[in-house]
Amino acid sequence: MADTGVAETLLRWVEKADVCLLPAVQVISAELRSSKHWELTGEGTEIAEQGSHEARVFSSIPLEGLAQSELMKLSFGKIGFSKAMSNKWIRVDKAHEGGPRIFRTVENIEDQVREKLLLVQRGNSCELEEKEKNELKKRRLLSEVTVKSYWITKGSSFSTTVTKQETELTPEMIATGSWKEKTFKPYNFEAMGVALDCGHLHPLMKVRTQFRQIFLEMGFTEMPTNNFIESSFWNFDSLFQPQQHPARDQHDTFFLSDPALAHEFPQDYLQRVKRVHSEGGFGSQGYKYDWKTEEAQKNILRTHTTAVSARMLYKVAQQEKFTPVKYFSIDRVFRNETLDATHLAEFHQIEGVVADYGLTLGDLMGVLHQFFTKLGITKLRFKPAYNPYTEPSMEVFSYHEGLKKWVEVGNSGVFRPEMLLPMGLPEDVSVIAWGLSLERPTMIKYGINNIRELVGHKVNLQMVYDSPICRLDS
Repeated sequence: MADTGVAETLLRWVEKADVCLLPAVQVISAELRSSKHWELTGEGTEIAEQGSHEARVFSSIPLEGLAQSELMKLSFGKIGFSKAMSNKWIRVDKAHEGGPRIFRTVENIEDQVREKLLLVQRGNSCELEEKEKNELKKRRLLSEVTVKSYWITKGSSFSTTVTKQETELTPEMIATGSWKEKTFKPYNFEAMGVALDCGHLHPLMKVRTQFRQIFLEMGFTEMPTNNFIESSFWNFDSLFQPQQHPARDQHDTFFLSDPALAHEFPQDYLQRVKRVHSEGGFGSQGYKYDWKTEEAQKNILRTHTTAVSARMLYKVAQQEKFTPVKYFSIDRVFRNETLDATHLAEFHQIEGVVADYGLTLGDLMGVLHQFFTKLGITKLRFKPAYNPYTEPSMEVFSYHEGLKKWVEVGNSGVFRPEMLLPMGLPEDVSVIAWGLSLERPTMIKYGINNIRELVGHKVNLQMVYDSPICRLDS
């Protein structure tokens, strides 16, 4: 090129890896050429000048031998000793009276390592076999260097000046006809569009939406669950859970200090609950203890959404004529858990409740089969369990194809008469219910092993951005 300034500019573009833009401009064409050659490392250069470690060890040993401890003090002693031993240039007399002593086993040696390195230094590496080069490379005496260069030639639109290409065809260009003289930048139809600035649903909310849709398809009505603070009466006592139950201890439940107590209760219902706890009734002998209103008044962060179910069932019982209902809820609950990879102090509970005449355990199993089939879970097993407020109670297990074993997916049961009859529900009405967590299926769906990566301050927002739409297999 005649203009050295233009040449320097083009070379700077090439160095900045902007060559990919040049073919579109067609000012120049650049062909990448690369070549490889062998060079001595710093240690290899030292050996080419002074000899290999093993040769220097051999030269350091006099005819009368040298103590091994003295040899190891030399900078090249340790490496050179092992190489010289493998070459059988030296031997060790471990029985020597002064301690292990090293003697020569040959009179003269040929330092082939140095000779090979000198060949490479002189530019005659082609005389060495690949095996020999690789051995020297393993000893970090040689390194293979790749030299990249660009072969620059004039392009079809070569010019000593670089003009900016137009990116838009404007109405003014069309009106004046100036577009005919303009150079337009080619469109790159493979380029990705600019990502839209918008919000993204958290994986928990995506899975929650799917569960909610399943309940709605089955004809369920969503319960209002906006009261995180609940009284111990609705959370425990109304469910026929005794006041001395371990779950009501501070080790398992968060108690509020302000306001510490609740005061508004349906008094007639409260008295019926008190009676069935302390004296029994409705065919039950109760728990036979001194039930205290002060304990029932304590405000807590609800430990399960079954407290909401109790409120809704009490509302149904106050109607003049009972009508069958199907309720569901998906919301947060709080427990004083020890935090680890699978437990948090707050999590989401999914709950379904069906109230109707003459419901049995078979109806519960049928509804559970329908519910879990919509989740894509068809292999179910039921195991007897204990809950204070359901009898009979069942744990629900599903066969996990990946783990090749049965895993628990939920809990279920039939609400006890001691819970339902004090509310005022007819004696021939049964209520079946089941529940599971929202976090566990979400972690399985999105391959998350630690719950703290799903909920809390350690959540990676990029995970929220990248997580796909939740589609539960059905």
